[in-house]
Amino acid sequence: MPEIIRLPLDLFYEREARHPDKIYMVQPLAGGQLLQLSWAQVGEQARRAAHWLRQRELPQGSRIAIVSKNCAHWIIADLAIWMAGHVSVPLYPNLTADSMRQVLEHSESVLAFIGKLDDWAGMAPGIPAGVPTISLLQHPEGRFDYAWKDLQACTPIADSPQPKPEQLATIIYTSGTTGMPKGVMHNFGNFGFAAGHAIELFGVTDHDRVLSYLPLCHVAERMFVELASIYAGQTVYFAESLDTFVNDLRRARPTVFFSVPRLWTKFQVGVFSKMSESKLELLLKLPVIRRIVGKKVLAGLGLDQVRYALSGASPVPEALLKWYRRLGLDIQEVYGMTENCGYSHVCRPGLFKLGWIGQNNPGVEVRIAEDGEVQVRSGAVMQGYFKDPEKTAETMTADGYLRTGDKGEQDSQGNLRLTGRLKEIFKTSKGKYVAPAPIENRLGEHSRIEQVCVVGDGMSQPIALCVLSDEGRAEASNGERSALQNSLHTLLNETNERLDHHERLQGLVLVKEVWTVENGFLTPTLKIKRNVVEDTYKAHFDHWQKRTDVVFWHD
Repeated sequence: MPEIIRLPLDLFYEREARHPDKIYMVQPLAGGQLLQLSWAQVGEQARRAAHWLRQRELPQGSRIAIVSKNCAHWIIADLAIWMAGHVSVPLYPNLTADSMRQVLEHSESVLAFIGKLDDWAGMAPGIPAGVPTISLLQHPEGRFDYAWKDLQACTPIADSPQPKPEQLATIIYTSGTTGMPKGVMHNFGNFGFAAGHAIELFGVTDHDRVLSYLPLCHVAERMFVELASIYAGQTVYFAESLDTFVNDLRRARPTVFFSVPRLWTKFQVGVFSKMSESKLELLLKLPVIRRIVGKKVLAGLGLDQVRYALSGASPVPEALLKWYRRLGLDIQEVYGMTENCGYSHVCRPGLFKLGWIGQNNPGVEVRIAEDGEVQVRSGAVMQGYFKDPEKTAETMTADGYLRTGDKGEQDSQGNLRLTGRLKEIFKTSKGKYVAPAPIENRLGEHSRIEQVCVVGDGMSQPIALCVLSDEGRAEASNGERSALQNSLHTLLNETNERLDHHERLQGLVLVKEVWTVENGFLTPTLKIKRNVVEDTYKAHFDHWQKRTDVVFWHD
């Protein structure tokens, strides 16, 4: 008997009718004000906007862009686009004008909602001629063709549209680590399959709270916040800015929380800035007060109410997982891709195995190909890449499995461990293959290393390029360079002892640049663009290989 998939808009209508006055979203406004929107208010605003969109008389399935940082009206605009029978195209709020134009033209977007942005003046030239702009409630200074109040002047649509499972819901553009982003097509059935199963897996309900701060245009936040809130009914709190993030987190007191390794590390650094690492470690070793201290630390972060803490995008250093566990917070790693709605594997409560992600989610089939590639199949897998059948054929197998591009292995219980990206594996001049990711993960456990990229294609031995954390850079500039260098020298030796001879690093290079989205080293989802790193520093590789000191600065 075929599985019955509940679709997003159907679930939204149910929640809207079941508890219309329940607060759905909490949005910080300028001046410290809060906008609280009930399910009924969200539904009414979405229906008014949908009426306005229908009046445009656009062909059904037209692509409509959303360009904004996270906010309540991002989700309301998405709902309106769906109710009007169109396809949403979310864009990262920190794209350059050229990148934005590239996506808007490729997707053939006919309208663009513009919301919270930090550099609209720099992005605005990327809007193609003939694409009208609509400002959301919160928007930057500038001229727009229409305003949110224009849409809200319309009467709400009287019907409740119910798209079919096979109808296209969105095109999510990948973050583009190697060039032109690909437009991943997901239909309502994909969203329904992933969200429905995920809610059952975690037991999330309308009593839960979540903070939205990672980009909603990324599949992880889209599923974890927007779709999960529709399916489970949880209350969504939004972060106002980086400066207010801690206060926003404390206000929300989330019961479910998703983050990425870089931010989990920053939380830890923030704790150490208020209490020395040695003192906290001592307190956590005392059985009587360990639980009290851990709860107090988590309360200071706003994480003391968290039932489920998840981390994705890249592996979490084992030492960091153990540290949070001593505080009383178990972080469960999740694995997924834009191409499968981020729904693939998760570390289940009570089945934690250090160094392994966990088992495949309900409804997900997984296999390891002969070359070690992890391949998955489920109802969450994409419909293909927009206007790119060749790339789609490369990514999907004949029997419907998604080629993830990740190399991995499974244990006898079905737990998955990733061992690197197939395309990132390089060959040294000795003809030996090296997977950089596991080495980078080990180096990244050092508290003074924030970013690392291991290079070595055609070289006799690999070299690690490292960006120091704020604390590391401060130590280096305050006369503590020698102590830092000795610590990193120890790290290098300990790392090399755990590697095969051909994998061992010749040295650590501490580069002066901080790799950011703005200077082109990172994707909008904070992944390192290896080709950019290698192109930037490759002129120095020969010289660095000849150096006798193994930890040195590139000034």
